[in-house]
Amino acid sequence: MSGRVLIDRSIATSADMHALGVELAGMLAAGDLLVLTGPLGAGKTTLTRGIGEGLGVRGPVTSPTFVLARSHPSLVGGSPLVHVDAYRLGSAVELDDLDIDFAGSVVVVEWGGGMLDGVAESWLEVDIVRPTGAADTAADELAEADLEEADLDADEPRAVTVTGFGPRWAA
Repeated sequence: MSGRVLIDRSIATSADMHALGVELAGMLAAGDLLVLTGPLGAGKTTLTRGIGEGLGVRGPVTSPTFVLARSHPSLVGGSPLVHVDAYRLGSAVELDDLDIDFAGSVVVVEWGGGMLDGVAESWLEVDIVRPTGAADTAADELAEADLEEADLDADEPRAVTVTGFGPRWAA
């Protein structure tokens, strides 16, 4: 299935990544699913923090690495945010076991590529590309230390592409 590119942008700083998340939140509603891909330290959690701010959810929005999923209720009567880290999940069955309210929430899944087939008829894929550099060495050390990705969110350019799939994003 081919998608429609909604955003294709260069992001210079973590503040810009956060601002992109706030902007994306303005496009989102309950039932929307976002799948974030990118290496450790790419800014997936920073983007999700911005989405949380834009949705007006209770925070702080932090990486759900060790708990797999965090729910953030809305403080303004809007959609709650469910933030999932699928890195440690082995299959879509394990993701299903988390019993996520996909229909009633905005769901952001980090590392969820290939695990969400059939979950929703429409979704957004957010691909974050960070250039190779000093942060890659830090990412390797981070992976070895098994620490949170947020510790790596250095200011360096990233390319972000948001592609919509399914009828919700077709027009």
